[in-house]
Amino acid sequence: MNQTIGQTKPTSLLYLDGVSVSFDGFKALNALSFVIEPGELRAIIGPNGAGKTTMMDIITGKTRPDEGQVFFKGEIDLTKKDEAEIASLGIGRKFQKPTVFESHTVWDNLELALNRKRGVFPTLFYRLTAEDKARIEEILATIRMSSRSSDLAANLSHGQKQWLEIGMLLAQEPELLLVDEPVAGMTDAETAETAILLKEIAKTRSVVVVEHDMGFIRELGVKVTCLAEGAVLAEGSIDFVSSDPKVIENYLGR
Repeated sequence: MNQTIGQTKPTSLLYLDGVSVSFDGFKALNALSFVIEPGELRAIIGPNGAGKTTMMDIITGKTRPDEGQVFFKGEIDLTKKDEAEIASLGIGRKFQKPTVFESHTVWDNLELALNRKRGVFPTLFYRLTAEDKARIEEILATIRMSSRSSDLAANLSHGQKQWLEIGMLLAQEPELLLVDEPVAGMTDAETAETAILLKEIAKTRSVVVVEHDMGFIRELGVKVTCLAEGAVLAEGSIDFVSSDPKVIENYLGR
């Protein structure tokens, strides 16, 4: 179907406009505005207290903004939805600390994530279809764990647990993935591999990465948004942003 000519609504995947929120008089977000395009990988940087976590809380429905607009896919108003509704719309969030089922195998972790959208009882009696199995195999390949599928999650390295959790989110087929400090505590080799992995994932969905590791951000090679005091301080390539005097003063110079 042809889109209406002269359509004014953005065809962005995620659209934040003038979002503000205060906690006990402290303005955590101050008229924050930015746009994520479909299939975009974006890095968000900024000092502690810049509003990065609050921003993710608002996108996922954990926190309600005092003012401003948050739209998903151009027309879904996320400020009117709760956390469960937002997750089911196709927004997945990975927190900093990996939460995997340690006493289950890598395969079982992915299977549980795949079935989560079917509810508890269907999961107990559900038999995997050939399509489900193929999807799990595909995710295993994406997260570099095909050879570890029968290993217990407890026996994985910290970095591998992070990858498994990213795989568990992928099993829920989100259109937008919010990833919080994925390389904290990783080895250099795991960090480099995570940059490649996230770039691969971003071929089929949008990914927003909040991270402090500037070397990792450089490896991602994507548009960077630097937040400070709840607003966008600078936006552009890592070289452009890291040479901005305001960014150096607020963030890099600390």
